[in-house]
Amino acid sequence: MADTQQVDETADAKQAAKSERAAARLARRISAFAKEHGGAEGQVAHLGERGARIVLVGEDGGWGDLVAPSVAVAEQAVGKAGITVHEAFDGEFAAKVRTGPYEWTRMAGIQVGGPKNG
Repeated sequence: MADTQQVDETADAKQAAKSERAAARLARRISAFAKEHGGAEGQVAHLGERGARIVLVGEDGGWGDLVAPSVAVAEQAVGKAGITVHEAFDGEFAAKVRTGPYEWTRMAGIQVGGPKNG
């Protein structure tokens, strides 16, 4: 029984180290985004088995997203990056997003009479 426990503890330690590295990588990317956009705020959303999505909105209205392997890793990454995290993507936070022609063409252009993607 002791051998099994030792193997489990080793596997847990390796998984924890892997999660820590993933969070550090994501935090660097979040910090780079914030630097490029004059600051940033974010929101973490659970994606199911895929992990978690970190939506970032810059002070200039620029936006982007990252995918983390889990909600815990995503929360650890935004914590390391030191950004403000919102519970939901709505209200004043969502209103900060500025979209351009690319987004209208790709996401809503066809529905609202914009140019067709082709």
